[in-house]
Amino acid sequence: MTTRELNERASRWISVTFLQGDEADEVLTMIDRDGATGAIEYLQHWDYGEETTGAALENGYVYDRIPAGSTDRTIESDGSNYALTYSTTFGYVSLLRRHPVDSESELVPASRASAMQTARAHPDVADPWVASRDRYAARRRVAL
Repeated sequence: MTTRELNERASRWISVTFLQGDEADEVLTMIDRDGATGAIEYLQHWDYGEETTGAALENGYVYDRIPAGSTDRTIESDGSNYALTYSTTFGYVSLLRRHPVDSESELVPASRASAMQTARAHPDVADPWVASRDRYAARRRVAL
Protein backbone atom coordinates (compact mmCIF):
# COMPACT_ATOMS: atom_id res chain seq x y z
CA MET A 1 0.00 0.00 0.00
CA THR A 2 1.36 3.43 -0.95
CA THR A 3 1.82 6.33 1.45
CA ARG A 4 -1.00 8.18 -0.30
CA GLU A 5 -3.37 5.21 0.15
CA LEU A 6 -2.47 5.02 3.85
CA ASN A 7 -3.11 8.76 4.26
CA GLU A 8 -6.48 8.45 2.54
CA ARG A 9 -7.54 5.60 4.82
CA ALA A 10 -6.42 7.46 7.96
CA SER A 11 -7.94 10.84 7.13
CA ARG A 12 -11.09 12.71 6.28
CA TRP A 13 -11.66 16.02 4.50
CA ILE A 14 -12.75 19.22 6.24
CA SER A 15 -14.10 22.31 4.52
CA VAL A 16 -11.72 25.25 4.73
CA THR A 17 -13.72 27.68 2.61
CA PHE A 18 -16.55 27.72 0.12
CA LEU A 19 -16.96 30.70 -2.20
CA GLN A 20 -19.70 31.49 -4.68
CA GLY A 21 -20.82 34.46 -6.73
CA ASP A 22 -18.39 37.37 -7.10
CA GLU A 23 -15.93 35.86 -4.60
CA ALA A 24 -15.79 32.61 -6.58
CA ASP A 25 -15.54 34.47 -9.90
CA GLU A 26 -12.29 36.06 -8.72
CA VAL A 27 -10.80 32.65 -7.88
CA LEU A 28 -12.17 31.02 -11.06
CA THR A 29 -10.43 33.75 -13.07
CA MET A 30 -7.25 33.02 -11.12
CA ILE A 31 -7.56 29.31 -12.00
CA ASP A 32 -7.96 30.13 -15.70
CA ARG A 33 -5.03 32.56 -15.63
CA ASP A 34 -2.54 30.90 -13.23
CA GLY A 35 -3.78 27.33 -12.78
CA ALA A 36 -5.24 25.48 -9.83
CA THR A 37 -2.03 25.46 -7.80
CA GLY A 38 -2.10 29.25 -7.49
CA ALA A 39 -5.74 29.14 -6.39
CA ILE A 40 -4.96 26.52 -3.74
CA GLU A 41 -2.11 28.67 -2.40
CA TYR A 42 -4.37 31.74 -2.36
CA LEU A 43 -7.26 29.95 -0.61
CA GLN A 44 -4.95 28.51 2.06
CA HIS A 45 -5.03 31.99 3.63
CA TRP A 46 -8.55 31.10 4.81
CA ASP A 47 -7.22 28.13 6.77
CA TYR A 48 -6.75 29.09 10.41
CA GLY A 49 -5.58 25.67 11.55
CA GLU A 50 -7.31 24.46 14.69
CA GLU A 51 -9.96 27.21 14.47
CA THR A 52 -10.94 26.00 10.98
CA THR A 53 -10.86 22.38 12.10
CA GLY A 54 -13.01 23.12 15.14
CA ALA A 55 -15.59 25.03 13.09
CA ALA A 56 -15.76 22.23 10.50
CA LEU A 57 -16.19 19.55 13.18
CA GLU A 58 -18.79 21.58 15.06
CA ASN A 59 -20.82 22.36 11.93
CA GLY A 60 -20.53 18.92 10.32
CA TYR A 61 -18.33 19.93 7.37
CA VAL A 62 -16.26 16.76 7.59
CA TYR A 63 -16.34 14.20 4.78
CA ASP A 64 -15.01 10.70 4.25
CA ARG A 65 -14.16 11.68 0.65
CA ILE A 66 -13.97 14.92 -1.27
CA PRO A 67 -17.55 16.05 -1.95
CA ALA A 68 -17.95 16.85 -5.62
CA GLY A 69 -20.83 17.04 -8.06
CA SER A 70 -20.88 15.95 -11.68
CA THR A 71 -19.89 19.43 -12.95
CA ASP A 72 -17.02 19.85 -10.47
CA ARG A 73 -13.35 19.71 -11.24
CA THR A 74 -11.28 18.30 -8.38
CA ILE A 75 -7.59 19.05 -8.02
CA GLU A 76 -5.56 17.21 -5.42
CA SER A 77 -1.81 17.85 -5.53
CA ASP A 78 0.58 15.08 -4.54
CA GLY A 79 2.17 15.84 -1.21
CA SER A 80 -0.42 18.49 -0.33
CA ASN A 81 -3.05 18.23 2.38
CA TYR A 82 -5.41 20.36 0.30
CA ALA A 83 -7.92 19.64 -2.43
CA LEU A 84 -9.68 22.17 -4.61
CA THR A 85 -13.11 21.60 -6.11
CA TYR A 86 -14.77 24.09 -8.40
CA SER A 87 -17.52 24.43 -10.96
CA THR A 88 -17.50 27.08 -13.65
CA THR A 89 -21.03 25.97 -14.54
CA PHE A 90 -22.43 26.87 -11.13
CA GLY A 91 -19.80 29.43 -10.10
CA TYR A 92 -18.36 28.09 -6.88
CA VAL A 93 -14.98 27.13 -5.44
CA SER A 94 -14.20 25.02 -2.39
CA LEU A 95 -10.96 24.28 -0.58
CA LEU A 96 -10.78 21.23 1.65
CA ARG A 97 -7.99 20.02 3.93
CA ARG A 98 -7.08 16.47 4.86
CA HIS A 99 -7.70 15.84 8.56
CA PRO A 100 -6.60 12.76 10.55
CA VAL A 101 -9.38 10.38 11.55
CA ASP A 102 -10.40 10.56 15.18
CA SER A 103 -13.30 9.13 17.09
CA GLU A 104 -14.87 12.55 17.77
CA SER A 105 -15.33 13.53 14.12
CA GLU A 106 -18.75 13.12 12.58
CA LEU A 107 -19.04 12.44 8.89
CA VAL A 108 -21.65 13.84 6.59
CA PRO A 109 -23.05 10.76 4.80
CA ALA A 110 -21.97 10.61 1.15
CA SER A 111 -25.57 10.79 -0.09
CA ARG A 112 -26.17 13.94 1.97
CA ALA A 113 -22.89 15.47 0.73
CA SER A 114 -23.96 14.92 -2.88
CA ALA A 115 -27.38 16.44 -2.21
CA MET A 116 -25.76 19.42 -0.50
CA GLN A 117 -23.35 19.87 -3.40
CA THR A 118 -26.29 20.07 -5.82
CA ALA A 119 -28.44 22.27 -3.60
CA ARG A 120 -25.73 24.84 -2.86
CA ALA A 121 -25.26 25.53 -6.56
CA HIS A 122 -28.77 26.95 -6.87
CA PRO A 123 -29.02 30.59 -5.78
CA ASP A 124 -32.58 30.25 -4.49
CA VAL A 125 -31.49 27.60 -1.99
CA ALA A 126 -29.66 28.56 1.17
CA ASP A 127 -26.05 27.40 1.12
CA PRO A 128 -26.20 24.18 3.17
CA TRP A 129 -22.43 23.74 3.23
CA VAL A 130 -21.53 26.94 4.98
CA ALA A 131 -24.03 29.29 6.53
CA SER A 132 -23.19 32.89 5.62
CA ARG A 133 -22.38 33.84 9.21
CA ASP A 134 -20.00 30.87 9.49
CA ARG A 135 -18.40 31.58 6.10
CA TYR A 136 -17.48 35.12 7.11
CA ALA A 137 -16.61 34.24 10.69
CA ALA A 138 -14.05 31.72 9.44
CA ARG A 139 -12.22 34.51 7.62
CA ARG A 140 -11.67 36.67 10.67
CA ARG A 141 -8.13 36.97 11.88
CA VAL A 142 -7.62 36.08 15.48
CA ALA A 143 -5.11 38.09 17.47
CA LEU A 144 -3.10 35.96 19.83
